[in-house]
Amino acid sequence: MSGLSVYDVILSPVITEKSTAASEANQVVFKVRRDATKPEIKKAIEELFKVKVLAVNTIVRKGKQKRFRGIKGRQQDVKRAVVRLAEGDKIDVTTRI
Repeated sequence: MSGLSVYDVILSPVITEKSTAASEANQVVFKVRRDATKPEIKKAIEELFKVKVLAVNTIVRKGKQKRFRGIKGRQQDVKRAVVRLAEGDKIDVTTRI
């Protein structure tokens, strides 16, 4: 890794209805740094949670235009990683790291 700790790569778990449904298929969704690569994400997850990662898919959601009290603003882009775990491995995202 380029000088980053594993805590810098993984920002937070994503807890939504869709990510909860993905956990049935042995997948977990995390919010990650925008400049994080798939190998860095895989290494960070394996070190933090002591599990075997089979695949990492990433998604970049572009920031939306929002308006608050008449003032225009823009949300930041958000990168998410969908991590597929080996059979038998599990990550409980409701606990803190």
